[in-house]
Amino acid sequence: MESKHKLSRREFLAGALAFLGSLALPKSAAGPAPDASSATEYYLPYIAHHAVDLRGKVVHVHSSAATNWQGQTAFWNYANQSVVNQMLNQGLMALTHTDTIADAWRALIPNYQSGQKVAIKVNMNNASACNETDGVIDAIIEPVNAVVSGLESIGVARADVWVYDAVRAIPAHFSANALPGIQFFDGSYLGTCYNWAGFSYTPDAYITYNPPPGVSIPPTVVTDVVRNAAYLVNMPIMKGGHPLASVTLGFKNHFGSTNNPSGMHDSVNVMEQPPTYRTDYNALVDLYRCPHLGPKTVLTVGDGLFAAKGFASPPAVWSTFGNHLPNSLFLATDPVAVDCVMHDFLLAEPGTGVVSGANNYLCLAQDAGLGIFESADPWSGSYARIKYQKIEV
Repeated sequence: MESKHKLSRREFLAGALAFLGSLALPKSAAGPAPDASSATEYYLPYIAHHAVDLRGKVVHVHSSAATNWQGQTAFWNYANQSVVNQMLNQGLMALTHTDTIADAWRALIPNYQSGQKVAIKVNMNNASACNETDGVIDAIIEPVNAVVSGLESIGVARADVWVYDAVRAIPAHFSANALPGIQFFDGSYLGTCYNWAGFSYTPDAYITYNPPPGVSIPPTVVTDVVRNAAYLVNMPIMKGGHPLASVTLGFKNHFGSTNNPSGMHDSVNVMEQPPTYRTDYNALVDLYRCPHLGPKTVLTVGDGLFAAKGFASPPAVWSTFGNHLPNSLFLATDPVAVDCVMHDFLLAEPGTGVVSGANNYLCLAQDAGLGIFESADPWSGSYARIKYQKIEV
């Protein structure tokens, strides 16, 4: 990428100050909510200051018409773009308490200036080749198109939207139905299919880890895509069955924003709990605190349209959704709260392999001032601290 796309010194310093400020936040027990200002300023640095408090708010949008899949291998051909657009738009307006999709995006990015870049992190963890067609769960294009259409309403050019997974391939079937002009960045051990999501080993690219004594994590840098973007939309898949972390949601989606996710594996390994695994530390928290990741993230869109019970499995119907696909999107500006809700839906569904302690990283993230933690039965509407709202489209 050309240097003209890099963050300005002013933007970088703002992110660095936010990061340093977060380190000074007092730790709390998992129960109490973080005090309002400093933590909110950290993980929602670009949200407009208005009467609506977005901490802990999660909007779950469901539509039985979102997909018409009947078990076909090429599941990505069976999502309805117009319905997904409607789901995202209604969800964002509900999230931000606005009446138009343009106003919703203005609430999320109130200081947008023409030419600024918006990165979208998709999950392609099961894709290693440009012609991948094995039917195992990976991102689909429809939620991305819906986000891009909304961004256009506030003047974001398609060429300024960078969709990426820095350690995996982006298959041709994903981009085939993309809105023309979107930029794709990827990279895997087999090479790259589009633009190389490269890494510059400059001081600001390194993630600062703060592990306890006896735990070490090798140096890790983030991709140039996020370094050179002004804003970030995180788009994880609601996915269980991970052989290490048990769940793969918004925080872990950023493994694909780095050059060395394997260096963090022991830290997240709740399944095997190796000697260096600790319940009082998880590298995902430090990963999210990187000035180029958490502080730039204006929205998380949890993709639960097809979702996946298993980490490397094809889609399957869910008994808790009436033996249908989940057909859901989860929208939030609070990264902790939205992962909590998706974790709880995975926990409620038989066969997802979610183990006790899979959401421990979210307790630690709350302690770091990154959002609101709570675990409850999502089907009973029993959340007390998370402001959970379900919308049927």
